[in-house]
Formats: sequence, C-alpha cells, structure tokens
Amino acid sequence: MIVPFAHVGGGVFEPLQLVPPLVALTAYAVRARTLARQGRPVPMARAASFALGIALVIAGLTTPVAHIGGELVLAHMAQHLAMADLGALFLVLGLTGPILQPLLATRLARKLRVLAHPVVAFVLWVIDLYVWHLPALYEASLSSAPVHALQHTTFVFFGVTMWLALLGPLPQPEWFGNGAKLLYIVGVRLAGALLANVFIWSETVFYPAYRPGQASWQISPLEDQGTAGTIMMLEGSIVTVVLLGWLFLKTAREAEERQALVELASARGVELSDRRAARAVAAGRGEELRRRLDRSAADIPG
Repeated sequence: MIVPFAHVGGGVFEPLQLVPPLVALTAYAVRARTLARQGRPVPMARAASFALGIALVIAGLTTPVAHIGGELVLAHMAQHLAMADLGALFLVLGLTGPILQPLLATRLARKLRVLAHPVVAFVLWVIDLYVWHLPALYEASLSSAPVHALQHTTFVFFGVTMWLALLGPLPQPEWFGNGAKLLYIVGVRLAGALLANVFIWSETVFYPAYRPGQASWQISPLEDQGTAGTIMMLEGSIVTVVLLGWLFLKTAREAEERQALVELASARGVELSDRRAARAVAAGRGEELRRRLDRSAADIPG
C-alpha cells in the first residue's frame, strides 16, 4: 500500500459529536473542584485517566484519522477502538463513587443503573457492536452526520457501561467475583475476536461504499477489510492481557488481605468466617472491617 500523504486531509469538525465529551469533561472538573473544597480530592491518577479518555474520544472525532475513516475501513476501525474501547476504558478508570454521587442521586440514573449490571452491560455491548457493523447501518454512518453521531455515541456509551460493570465503583452482584470477572473478560475478548476474524478471513466485501477511498489509497477492499480486523484483534489482545494481569494481581492481593483479616479476628478472639472476610475485601471494605475487629476486641471484657 502506497500512502498518498497529500490525500490525508485535515481534521474533522462535527459539533454534534463534540458536545457530549466536552460536557462530560466540564461536569467532571466542576465536581472534582467541589470535592477538593470538601477535603475529598479526586486522586490525580483518576483525574488524569478521565482526561485521557476524553482526549481519546475527541482525537477520534477531530484528527485526520476521522477524515481517513470515511475512506478506509481500517482507519474507521482504529477510530472506533480509540474512542469506544480505550477511551471508554480510561473514562471508567477515572470514575469514583464521590464523583458519581450527584448523578446517581437522580431518578433517571437510578433507573438506568441496571445497564451497569454485568450481564446486561455485556449483552447490550455485544448487540451494539455487531448491529452497527451490519453493512446497511455501517455505510449509513458514512453518508449521514446524525447517524454517524448516533453510532459513535452508542459505541462510547455501551463501551463505558461494559467497562463500568467490570471496573467501576458501583456495587457489584455478590456472584460477580474474580472467577466471574475472568469469564467476563474472556467473553468480551471472544466477542471482539469473532468479529475481527470475520473481517480478516472473509472473501466478501462488506462495505462497497469504501471503494472510491480504497482506490485513492491504492489498497484493495479485502486488504483494507482484513487490516481492520487485524487492528481489532491486536488491540483486543493487548487490552485482554493487561486485564488478565490486573485480575491476577487483584486476586492475589485479596486472598492475602482476606487471610490477614481472618487471622486478626482469631488473634482478637472475634468470630469471623472466611466468607464474610472475602465479601468485605471484594467490596473494598477490608480496612473498615479491620477497624471494626479492633473495636470489637476492645469491647470484650478482659
């Protein structure tokens, strides 16, 4: 493939798509300032992660990649992965309970909270991913700005809910332990890998509307399509390896903390089942349980 640099073009300016990320960034900054004044500052790493997520979304919408995304499937795929997978991931990593507190207090948010349930979030994410890659809808996004905006909005929204179910600060179902999280990560990986393999190995051109752009870039439709699938496969593999490493470290840390709590309870003469300790640790309340054990031991007559 010969890259015609003169054909790269400039960035893209679509106000309809820029409003949501800019509103989200402004709301985050205002809430973070309020928390700082209350003596509950948002950790720097969290704020930086959220800002990076917004930057990835905006970059996907405004840089030359967005322009090329209208001509090549591979560029459109890279744009979507940057926004709806990596961008959504960093957005979720930037969220905390205090940041979300005003939003979660609204009636609408309480009704929509079910969207962050692991099963619901995973199913909706898969449906959204596959439906938008149907030829009729995918090509419609190339010719209609509102459809394109809707495509990107749902990609990012369901990407956020998918990661929120796994990594977010909201309470999770008791059954969604580390073993279930492993299956969740594998399920996300397999769903993406299946679609990627369809792009890589198919001998059918899915999106004929790209042919003029592919001709300008001197790349065949199947080569463009296969490269898009390869990009999706590589990005998904890297993210999956990182998540599996995170889950391994999380499991080891929680096992160590759980054992320490059980031993502390035994030393203090307080009854504590392994299951109760495990629930506290999984919910991030290990330190709170430790303090309660110390207080309970102090109340026991000598």
